[in-house]
Amino acid sequence: MTCIEARGLRKTFGATVALDGLDLRVEEGRILGIIGPNGAGKSTALHAMLGLIPYQGELKVLGRDPWADRELLMRDVSFIADVALLPRWIRVSQLVDYVAGVHPRFDRAKAEGFLTKTAIKRSARVRELSKGMVTQLHLALVMAIDARLLVLDEPTLGLDILFRKRFYDSLLHDYTERSRTIVVTTHQIEEIQDVLTDFVFIDRGRIVLECSMEAFESRYLEVTPRPEHVERARTLKPIHERQVLGRTLLLFDGGERAALAALGEVRTPSIADLFVAVMGARA
Repeated sequence: MTCIEARGLRKTFGATVALDGLDLRVEEGRILGIIGPNGAGKSTALHAMLGLIPYQGELKVLGRDPWADRELLMRDVSFIADVALLPRWIRVSQLVDYVAGVHPRFDRAKAEGFLTKTAIKRSARVRELSKGMVTQLHLALVMAIDARLLVLDEPTLGLDILFRKRFYDSLLHDYTERSRTIVVTTHQIEEIQDVLTDFVFIDRGRIVLECSMEAFESRYLEVTPRPEHVERARTLKPIHERQVLGRTLLLFDGGERAALAALGEVRTPSIADLFVAVMGARA
């Protein structure tokens, strides 16, 4: 079944075009990464999906119009914004009690499990927590809600690498236990590559590349040719070339692995390397 479907999605802020006829389809049970430079339209696309802003074009999320049916939609959706906004006066224990009281799908034990992996004291007020702790608290609350769709906008912004690793491990574990769809935006591409089932590159409000991880791993190859084979490798039309420690690295879209392996070392590139190649070609 389709979880999210957008056709010709458009959003402007004055003279600024944030979404320019964006087309996107996300099947249920997938983990989609939306990757793009600052100002590409990532957060705007998420806000449209969540019914936070009006838009032009067609958009359905879990079969509903997000703008017209937001109240019903949010019963099945959880959202983590790039900036955690929690009441500064409230204590951590009171906040857990509050969410447990207002959200029928909140799992208190799951939230407590997340919190035990942090240094957050239950008696502390939000204003007494560091920025990273506030983010950890927000993640613990939202991840404990049994939602069909989880939307994450830079979820680990401001967190140290240890907690980021724990978070993505927990996210993947939670995904395998439940039937849910996850949409995530982040600049930390390397950290989510092993979590994703699909990814899209967005630039200037449009999707410029859409790919499953299965297709990515079979379609793209990176080659470090031996010095005597560099020119031969270039004749095979790589989509990107870069220099690392005096060696030439070439990125190919398609191509015979065996033929390329005869020229040098072949590997699957990172999504970050592909992103640089695709965006560099558009500059």
